[in-house]
Formats: sequence, C-alpha cells, structure tokens
Amino acid sequence: MKLFLRYILFIALFIPVAAKAQFETFKDSVVQLYGVVMTADSLQALQSVSVMVKGQNRGTVTNSQGVFSIVVLKGDAIEFTSVGFKPKLVIVPNNIEGNQYSILQLMVTDTVFLAATIIKSRPTREQFERDFLNTKVPDDNLEIARQNNDESRRKLLMSSLPRDGKEAANSYLSKQSSKYSYAGQAPPQNIFNPFAWADFIKSWKRGDFKKKN
Repeated sequence: MKLFLRYILFIALFIPVAAKAQFETFKDSVVQLYGVVMTADSLQALQSVSVMVKGQNRGTVTNSQGVFSIVVLKGDAIEFTSVGFKPKLVIVPNNIEGNQYSILQLMVTDTVFLAATIIKSRPTREQFERDFLNTKVPDDNLEIARQNNDESRRKLLMSSLPRDGKEAANSYLSKQSSKYSYAGQAPPQNIFNPFAWADFIKSWKRGDFKKKN
C-alpha cells in the first residue's frame, strides 16, 4: 500500500514538471509572422493576398497596405496566392532567435495568353439558310442500330468481321456432327433438296449473284 502511494505521489509530482517542459518547448516554437506583400516589378502593395499555412485550414489576408500578421510554428510552410500572380511558398526557419519573424514577400505577375478570337460579320439570311441546310446532323443511336440491322449491312459485316471464339467453336462442332452423321455413307446432295432450291431462287430474285462494283 505504501509503495502504491509513493508511486501516485511520484506521478503527481512528475506530471506538472513534464507539462511545463512541453509548454516551454511549444512556446519556443511559436512565431509571430508578419510582413508586407508587394509586386516585384513596381513595388506596389498588394491587398487581399491569401496567406495560408500549407496543410492546415488556417490563414489570413493582407490589408489595403499589403500588411499581414499570423501566428505560425517554426518549420511551417506559408503559401502566398493571389489572382494574376504566381503562388509563392515560404518556409519559416527553424533557427529563429525569439518569437517574431518579418518578411518582405514579392509577387511576380502570372502572364496568361488567351486564344485569339476572330470576330466575323453577321451572316445574311441566304448564307444562314445555305449553311443550315448543308449542316450534317449525326445519326442518333436508334438510327445507327437500324442501319446495322439492315440485311445488306449484316451480310457485309458477316463477310468482313472475323468469328469470335463461340462462333468458331459452334461451326467446328456443327461440321463434326454432320461428318459423324454420314460416316460410312455418301452425304446427301443439295441439288435434290427442295429447300436449298427455294433459298437459291430467293437469292437470285434479290440479286445476290449480281456483280457488285
């Protein structure tokens, strides 16, 4: 019991000392950062420049004279951003003596080249009608599906597109089945098949055998 009380007393005495040491360390790392933000070419004060601590959701903006002030820690990365100027990143040094640090930050103009705009005169009624009638409207998905389902288009696709694995396997199995069905005998000739003659006549009427350019 006495040992336990001594342990509790030791912790109670040690905690304030450790907390005070941590506070002194934290206090030494806190820096009051202040300064002025100006343009690099004309040394004009820049107002409403965003001064943010990178990686943290806190910051400030410069006033009408370009002055700012913010509390940071040694080693923090400070980012300066403003519309029309290139962003700047400043690292607060770790070897600062004291708890104050001032800077003069210059911002360089960010040149943006816009694409050239060509202004033309308003077209006449005849020009508008001509261009409107000659404008090709792309086919929608329904029209594309209808064209792909056309009989001539399907035949063209069947003759040009290679078979996939399933179609090739079915064709091979069908040929093997027909071969085994007539094993040991002569297979029937389609010249005596009335259904084959009916398909031939239909193909002839459709013009499938005509020479195509």
